[in-house]
Amino acid sequence: MIYLDNAATTRPCPQAVEAMQKALTETWGNPSALHGLGLRAERVVKTARRQTAEALGCEPDRIFFTSGGTEGDNFALFATAARLGKRGRHIITTAVEHHAVLNGARALEARGFDVTYLEPEPDGTVSLDALEAALREDTILVSVMMVNNETGAVNDVGAMAKLVHRKSDALFHTDAVQGFLKVPFRASSLGADILTVSGHKIGGPKGVGAVYLAEGRHLPPFLYGGGQESGMRSGTENVPGVAGFGAACEVRSRDLRKRMSIMKALKERCLEGLAAIPEAEIIGGHQAPHVICLGVRGLRSQGLIGALEQREIYVSAGSACAKGHRSHVLEAMEVPGDLIDGAIRVSLGFETTEEDIDGFLAGLREALVELR
Repeated sequence: MIYLDNAATTRPCPQAVEAMQKALTETWGNPSALHGLGLRAERVVKTARRQTAEALGCEPDRIFFTSGGTEGDNFALFATAARLGKRGRHIITTAVEHHAVLNGARALEARGFDVTYLEPEPDGTVSLDALEAALREDTILVSVMMVNNETGAVNDVGAMAKLVHRKSDALFHTDAVQGFLKVPFRASSLGADILTVSGHKIGGPKGVGAVYLAEGRHLPPFLYGGGQESGMRSGTENVPGVAGFGAACEVRSRDLRKRMSIMKALKERCLEGLAAIPEAEIIGGHQAPHVICLGVRGLRSQGLIGALEQREIYVSAGSACAKGHRSHVLEAMEVPGDLIDGAIRVSLGFETTEEDIDGFLAGLREALVELR
């Protein structure tokens, strides 16, 4: 099997599986309980928080665990609207965000907020000039993703955060789900007020993520109840989930620059091979080390994906959360419709090898001959 759909989800690393199994079978108590079993579960959560914070580059008390990237993105939008909605009703985001942000922004529009959707450049990034031109006195939040999940476009969110703070009183949020442990950053110095990540994109389990909230930023909780997670996210903690997430953070953050260098070299190997296939057209700037978007005119994505799957090669047609719909990202980039219809996403992971890349290229050539 050649698995090249890591932007959708990654194979859980052995350390994450082991940590989750131990939490399920040995430290299964409620972390809020005062007896020994509960205290052991609490220590598991504390360890996972430290591991996650170290990978993010921040203090442990600056993060709280969530059910994943969607909840984190929704928290950023709705908590900011609840806290600052009386001061202003303007929000800025981009036309190429994940649906967790886009649909949240549309929901706020239905509640009377004014949302500006910044259009991307041809390479899929959003320009600083466009952001600056959109800022207003009543802007309360700017949300721009770090790495686009469909094209691999990398936004300079550090520069954007500085611009927003220099020109306005708005908060800056970045969806870093695809950027976490793929592009280098430290949450404490990046400049973002709110940052969201997810466990299953880095070898951790599904159903768990984290939100970073900068020092001095106070937002209302998204869920109310028993006051877990320092009052920011009530509900009995998902101990196995956070244990697996923390373990994955610790493993994947080791020798990170070396890992990224290897992944980038593999991506370049793939791009060189694709350049020798005339039908394959690269879409966007693919700046991230793990995502390539390409299209084949005259074919449908699903047919190409099916032909590759018959060869046990797994890729996708874009965001796994937009199954069956034409890519809003590629449409916003004004990619020709016939190229969008034949677009696929190839996304590398920590376990991807040269043999995987070569096998994909060979399989793609065979599939194209078969489908033509």
